[in-house]
Amino acid sequence: MAQLSDDCFAFGGPLMSVDEAVAIIASRVNTVADTEWVDLADADGRVLAIGIVAPLALPPFTNSAVDGYAVRSADLSSGKDHAFPIAGRIQAGAPATQAIAPGEAVRIFTGAPMPEGSDTVFMQEDVRIDDAGRVMLPQGLKPGANVRPAGEDIPKAHPALPAGRQLRPQDVALIAAFGLTRVQVRRRLRVAVFSTGNEVVSPGNVRGRAQLFDSNRFMLAAMLRRLGCEVRDLGILHDDQTSLAAALKAAAADSDLILTSGGVSTGEEDHVKAAVESVGKLLLWRMAIKPGRPVAMGIIGGTPFIGLPGNPVASFVTFTYVVRPTILALAGTA
Repeated sequence: MAQLSDDCFAFGGPLMSVDEAVAIIASRVNTVADTEWVDLADADGRVLAIGIVAPLALPPFTNSAVDGYAVRSADLSSGKDHAFPIAGRIQAGAPATQAIAPGEAVRIFTGAPMPEGSDTVFMQEDVRIDDAGRVMLPQGLKPGANVRPAGEDIPKAHPALPAGRQLRPQDVALIAAFGLTRVQVRRRLRVAVFSTGNEVVSPGNVRGRAQLFDSNRFMLAAMLRRLGCEVRDLGILHDDQTSLAAALKAAAADSDLILTSGGVSTGEEDHVKAAVESVGKLLLWRMAIKPGRPVAMGIIGGTPFIGLPGNPVASFVTFTYVVRPTILALAGTA
């Protein structure tokens, strides 16, 4: 279970800037330590627990970057074209079994290994074949042109992906290029989500004339899932301090973060602050952000708590600027 430091910080008085509040929050959460192994097909979006060092060079062998003709640059004298007999043909996936002899060219395709002794490739678009079947090579090509040396992308044993990287599709592709099938990642964060207020009701239930259908809970859950969290939708809590406190305390026992919307302002029926203070400690309330000034943060049984405003736009904005950085800190992203 993720823990938040018990050190309190300034609350009340002048509004705290968002950057300052986020820095304080991030400094007081501990990264979730539990890890698990997942198949590469399920690795997108997960956070690497252990950095990956290249188990082989990429590319693993020197190969042609184009379709064309491989030659020895030592055979190319400046100032004139050349006519070389074609001594062989190497396709991608086939081994280069024979070294190239002086004055010869070898037909080669993109990704095919360079024959021993060759170091330059002429693109097929730049050459022609004469009546004798020789390849006519124009002057001016630099040695090493159109060749991808072994390890050009990444050398063997070089750090490839750091611990804390939230894996993207291109990262997954790199891991696959190493031939790996599983990676060790941090477990998903468990986030408990509540809406609060007598004025909201879940979609699908009967709505009273003075009630609104709850949209915040579904929005927050969707945003959390996009960050790779395991969401526990705990429904709607009514405006009662005692029941709010009991529900928050129960959620803290098996969650890494508790997230609520509504009930954090200064009205007589805004009970979330008092409920948090009755079972834990309120550390932060009111930031210099609009919409969304009444944002509460605290600690309940060692578990971080963030209370967002009930207004859907304010809830979205404060999630983006406050909750997301907290999630990333808890997940240990680099």
